[in-house]
Amino acid sequence: MTATMRPNISACPACNAAPAAEALAEREAQKDVRIALSVPAVHCAACIVAIERALADHPGVTSARVNLTLKRATIEAEPDVMPEDLIGVLDRIGYEAHELDVGTLSATQTDKAGRELLMRLAVAGFASMNVMLLSVSVWSGAADATRDMFHWISAAITLPTIAFSGQPFFRNAWAALKNARLNMDVPITLAIVLAVVTSLWETSLSGEHAYFDAALALTFFLLAGRYLDHRTRAIARSAAEELAALEVPRAFRIEDGEERQVPVAELTVGDLILVRPGGRMPVDGEIVAGTSEIDRSLLTGETIPVYGGPGQAVSAGEVNLTGPLTVRATAVGEETSLHRMADLVAIAESGRSRYTSLADSAAKLYAPGVHILSALSFVGWYLFTFDVRTALNIAAAVLIITCPCALGLAVPAVTTAASGRLFRKGMLIKHSTALERLAQVDTVVFDKTGTLTAGAPEVMNLGQVSTRDIGIALALAESSSHPLAMSLTSAARAAGFSPEDVSQITEVPGYGTRGVWNGREVFLGRASWVDAPRISRTAAWLRVGDEAPQAFEFTDRLRDGAEEAVAALKAAGKDVYLMSGDTTAAVEEMAGRLGIPHWLAEALPADKAARVQAMAKEGRHVLMVGDGLNDTAALAAAHVSISPASALDAARVASDIVLLGGDLEPIGSALGTAGSAIRRIRENFRIATLYNIIAVPLAVAGLATPLIAALAMSASSITVSLNALRLR
Repeated sequence: MTATMRPNISACPACNAAPAAEALAEREAQKDVRIALSVPAVHCAACIVAIERALADHPGVTSARVNLTLKRATIEAEPDVMPEDLIGVLDRIGYEAHELDVGTLSATQTDKAGRELLMRLAVAGFASMNVMLLSVSVWSGAADATRDMFHWISAAITLPTIAFSGQPFFRNAWAALKNARLNMDVPITLAIVLAVVTSLWETSLSGEHAYFDAALALTFFLLAGRYLDHRTRAIARSAAEELAALEVPRAFRIEDGEERQVPVAELTVGDLILVRPGGRMPVDGEIVAGTSEIDRSLLTGETIPVYGGPGQAVSAGEVNLTGPLTVRATAVGEETSLHRMADLVAIAESGRSRYTSLADSAAKLYAPGVHILSALSFVGWYLFTFDVRTALNIAAAVLIITCPCALGLAVPAVTTAASGRLFRKGMLIKHSTALERLAQVDTVVFDKTGTLTAGAPEVMNLGQVSTRDIGIALALAESSSHPLAMSLTSAARAAGFSPEDVSQITEVPGYGTRGVWNGREVFLGRASWVDAPRISRTAAWLRVGDEAPQAFEFTDRLRDGAEEAVAALKAAGKDVYLMSGDTTAAVEEMAGRLGIPHWLAEALPADKAARVQAMAKEGRHVLMVGDGLNDTAALAAAHVSISPASALDAARVASDIVLLGGDLEPIGSALGTAGSAIRRIRENFRIATLYNIIAVPLAVAGLATPLIAALAMSASSITVSLNALRLR
């Protein structure tokens, strides 16, 4: 006889549940982690495929997705996969990457407002078409019970549609009234509500006219304008948030002689922190051990890395290139220079938001004028007829026919057409008022490194150096990650040179690379290291044994279209300035090459922002063109700003316009397009004004039937849209 096996039943429910809870906790601990990397160099579909494939092939990576617009890679990976491993993967296939703090970026992932507007627009359009079909029957002569039936069906469609689709206007109008002010949404809301209420009243009294179709058409056209306006700035995000995300989320703290990885938030002043080669400084501090070279280009604009040794100060955000450094923290968290730069950007952004657009300026005059006119019409007709129904109908007709449908489309229709034209030229307009501000520009300020130049050193005198010296230098340069060494390697390989047989190659952090060739010591590095004379141009020096050092001279290559852009701006009568954190000699040379009369060298981020703000106080309208972290505050402080697509995320999102290609030439023509756009906007305002001059007397005289109101609104809106399309 076989015994039936039964599961053991625990007398303690908690004991029974414990294994399941432990299993759940274990599964939670094994969940994939999310890593975000900024990848500034991604620019096309081929880049996306290459990056996603390389990341997906890395052990432990579950999925990898690249967002081209944000220039950001998002990776789902197992907990033991470190961001620095993935940065190394991308570096090996030629893409620079920086870790971003996922928590800081959580608010910028979706465009809920755009989807909401589009959904409300679709509902309003569908309902408007159906009610318009019913209205055609009424206009064709339907009477009595048939007319009333069509009116009630229209009401059944209109009421829920208006309640849903009109919410953006209702919310904005209520917010304005709560603060005792008027905006364009107040007359819009009043017109829609009054049209629906009057139509319901007329329908209940078996009246001849109802405004359901006009109310829906008005809602549809205004939502179309609102959605177009939203699309012109849907990509814009907070630059201060991006800067905060660039702060390193983790660091290696030295405790009792051992390294321990901790969140940056746990660091305190006085902590000793190990920064490995290729790592970004997590804090402001002072080097206490180690030598290396520090890349400050993102923060200061300096083209060439600087030597870093004991006693030297470093700032959060700088990159350690060649050797491990031990840094004692002097400022952490909100006290670091990177965080202070983010504060500068936030302050500058809030100042830009005070700009009053043409549409808002028109609303300040238009909204009270419409209300006064409608109220006077009601009072006048009531005193003339002593009939509330007649007076209310005419007041509603005045509100509907004068409601700013054409004005609501005047600006977004033009900005959308102009944005499309500029996009085809390689420029992406991000901010809703960028075109208006661009048309006012009289002063243009350029950054140097990465903006007017390609941001990478280029060998100038390779043809003047012997084949032997190039071969020795190539062998030494291939063993270094220094920007000058990498540039020399690329140039020598492209010219067909091969490395000499150099052995015992070692890199001396902060100085250069050394080795042995034919029994003689050879060196490639700093002038002071090889006892070479200092020259004004950037150079890497080669010394072979006791021979005189040989210089490999470098310059920063001009970006395509830089000369044409500067020439076009000067021809248009604009004042052109060059401001850079690079050395005086480098900036002076660049200004001379491009014919820029005004320049400022060795400028800190705060200096650039202060100079731009000083120009604004002088009454200038400044266009700032820049690409680095050191430019973000100036970009945000300028009247309008442009960044290349190759710029770091923080600089790109601080700007109003992104230059999608590598050519700067479209900047000159963009100002002309902006001027044309403003002329079209003002023409649209004149069209809307002329429409009101004709339509308002009809409404006040009591001649504006619902048919006339709907046709007049549609005609004015279509005319404004067609005028805007002339920009294409």
